[in-house]
Amino acid sequence: MSDSGGIQEEAPSFNKYVIVMRNFTERIESVQKGYSFLVGTEVEKIVETTSFLLETNHARDDFLNPYGDGYASKKIIGILGRLHQEKAL
Repeated sequence: MSDSGGIQEEAPSFNKYVIVMRNFTERIESVQKGYSFLVGTEVEKIVETTSFLLETNHARDDFLNPYGDGYASKKIIGILGRLHQEKAL
């Protein structure tokens, strides 16, 4: 459970759901893929969604993070290395 956008972005990489306790999220992709549940701030909706996830063992192993694969730094280093090599020629 969180209201953090960062958590919404990172959770799919760990195959974890997020119950988003906000009325609006900028990270709608996670909600659309079923990785996040936008429940607002009403206690009843938070409890209902949490109970559903816990009681149904709503586990899945097909999470595909819509925000990236976690390898951006390695890709950037590779690109910069290639550019450096090209300029050296």
